[in-house]
Amino acid sequence: MHSQKMQVLLADDDIDDCLLFKEALNELPVSSHLATVKNGEQLLQLLAKETGDLPDVLFLDLNMPDIHGIEVIEFVRSHKAYSEIPICVVTTRGDESSRSTALEAGANIYLTKPFTPERLAEEAKKLLANS
Repeated sequence: MHSQKMQVLLADDDIDDCLLFKEALNELPVSSHLATVKNGEQLLQLLAKETGDLPDVLFLDLNMPDIHGIEVIEFVRSHKAYSEIPICVVTTRGDESSRSTALEAGANIYLTKPFTPERLAEEAKKLLANS
């Protein structure tokens, strides 16, 4: 992990999912800070503003109102400054095509909604252990 306080960035336009993430982060053995954005464009703007304190983990919905999650993954993976950030896709799309496309684009983990806070915390721990 990069810092003592885990920086988590969530891109999801569903308010209920954002609340679920806050609950899940309380399950983690480290303190964390959750930043949320509602769409892909806001996520890219936030990353561009960061001057060194990049997120430790990025949780990303695929179905967002402006830039699709796959495009966001491709952007993050293609820029050296961001390419090592672990990405967990969180989506309602349970089909194999969406899963394989996201993983091929560079997502580390693919989670299908709905899921429990405990499951989300478990996946975050896996990402942190590998970062």
